[in-house]
Amino acid sequence: MRTYIGGQEAVSVDEFIELALGTPLELWLGVEGESEEERAARLDAARDILAENPDLPDDVSRVAAQVIEANAPELFNVVPLTKRPAGRRPARKGAAA
Repeated sequence: MRTYIGGQEAVSVDEFIELALGTPLELWLGVEGESEEERAARLDAARDILAENPDLPDDVSRVAAQVIEANAPELFNVVPLTKRPAGRRPARKGAAA
């Protein structure tokens, strides 16, 4: 199955995120080993992008929530918890009765 965003094919998860955000993921998360100067420049660019598009955080949150909702079991290996009947708790190992 192929995924296209804005006419471009996303061939990896990182590419999908970059196309969906319109910016490289590293802009928001940084990269290992970046200098203080590189970090400051990256954060300045991020602030400029947010100033031009103040709805971006809400849009990203909405998309993330939709992806989680649609794919939670596959993404997070979610297993529903079973309910124990009301009443006494099971005895702990080594606990006196």
